[in-house]
Amino acid sequence: MQMHPVKVHPSKALLKREDQLAWKIAGVATDRAAVQKDVAEMIINRIIDNASVAIAAINRRPVVSARGMALGHAKKGGATVFGMPAGVTVSPEWAAWANGTAVRELDMHDTFLAADYSHPGDNIPPILAVAQTMGRSGRDLLRGLATGYEIHIDLVRAICLHEHRVDHIAHLCPAQAAGIGTLLGLKQEVVFQSVQQALHTSVTFRQSRKGEISSWKAYAPAHAGKLAVEAVDRCMRGEGAPSPIYEGEDSVIAWVLSGRTQADSKGRPTVYDPTYYQVPLPAAGEPKRAILDSYTKEHSAEYQSQALIDLAFRMRESISDFDKIEKIIIHTSHHTHYVIGTGANDPQKMDPKASRETLDHSIMYIFAVALQDGRWHHVDSYAPKRAGRADTVRLWHKIETTEAPEWTERYHSRDPETLAFGGRVEILFKDGTKLVDELGVANAHPRGASPFVRAQYIQKFRELTDGIITAREANRFIDAAENLTSLKAGELGALHVALPKGTLAESKPGIF
Repeated sequence: MQMHPVKVHPSKALLKREDQLAWKIAGVATDRAAVQKDVAEMIINRIIDNASVAIAAINRRPVVSARGMALGHAKKGGATVFGMPAGVTVSPEWAAWANGTAVRELDMHDTFLAADYSHPGDNIPPILAVAQTMGRSGRDLLRGLATGYEIHIDLVRAICLHEHRVDHIAHLCPAQAAGIGTLLGLKQEVVFQSVQQALHTSVTFRQSRKGEISSWKAYAPAHAGKLAVEAVDRCMRGEGAPSPIYEGEDSVIAWVLSGRTQADSKGRPTVYDPTYYQVPLPAAGEPKRAILDSYTKEHSAEYQSQALIDLAFRMRESISDFDKIEKIIIHTSHHTHYVIGTGANDPQKMDPKASRETLDHSIMYIFAVALQDGRWHHVDSYAPKRAGRADTVRLWHKIETTEAPEWTERYHSRDPETLAFGGRVEILFKDGTKLVDELGVANAHPRGASPFVRAQYIQKFRELTDGIITAREANRFIDAAENLTSLKAGELGALHVALPKGTLAESKPGIF
């Protein structure tokens, strides 16, 4: 990997495009390094993973609405939409919208956490939609997805969006555009412009994940995918983009991230921060392996809760009466405390009537239910009746989080042996006794007690789709996914899952 310094430059500096991050990203996208076998196998795992969570969410309202919008944009020879018959195809940007929403709705697919947050599996829906529409092969798709994962994860390693209250799709959309560029074999100039357009149009703010969290949490990455497809389409036609989008005087870094320190009375920058980001990218000819640093979810909840759910399962074995608990303190990382813990200062995180999207961002709720039930279910664990249970509310409100420097350090560690996303839990009882335990990584993590391999991805798919699709359709899809490299040009429609006739919910009418 090569490190690339990125900082703001005044317009008069006339920064060469070869020195711009977007050009370097485009260089990675157009590099012809082969996809290595273990990377290809993991990409197949994540295609299966995405399909499993998408079908499990197929008739939830946000997914139904997104599908309804997509079906208003039918296109012969276009892209498939999860749940629909394989012969029903729509324009690729709308397939990216519908399928991306389905994948994201349950918050149960893959994750990567570093300087910022990400769900790199969100790269799959738009890149696959374009691949289907443009008649590409399984090997083309592999190359495109390897790029999407690589660029997304590399940006997340280096640039924190959260501290500036910018939503993490600002890293996702440029990665999706780069992945589409690789898929289609576009020239570096076209990918360069596409990446810049993608970033320019996808800077949104983190209120989508604060307070009363709505269905937009599922829509946001799907919206990025739609924007990425549109950006590439425009640039393929010869259009340009705001440039330099990362380093310019009025760029994203200058005005939204860490770049500007002072401005004059008219708001024009007068002093630029001399510090800069260091973005790692593969060198020319170097394989794109970033996907191997990401990890999927066993439980349908925010990733920082995965290890704590497993820890709750373990600790409950030593508790005979939950009413004897006086207080629970979760010592954890800065991100966990301030995003899904009491450090967020969101009263909604303690509200039994909060939305599912809010509850899956409340470690206090999640830990209470996991401790009481000893199981986690993507539907039952969030049911209003479950959330409103009196004994659960009592326990839930006894839980607080606190930032522990050692856990923050482990969260940001570059050493895979010390990297951790869990915490240490103290359960204080009314009689003065205490139960203490800790867990660094979830059981399903590559360093966990039971790491996910192909068999677990297939098991997750079968469990989440059981009773929704036929066994025949499940077997057909798994066979197609596992044989991705054998799919010829025009055969990627096989990477689709259809529901039996009459079982798909229909959305309310809208404009489309």
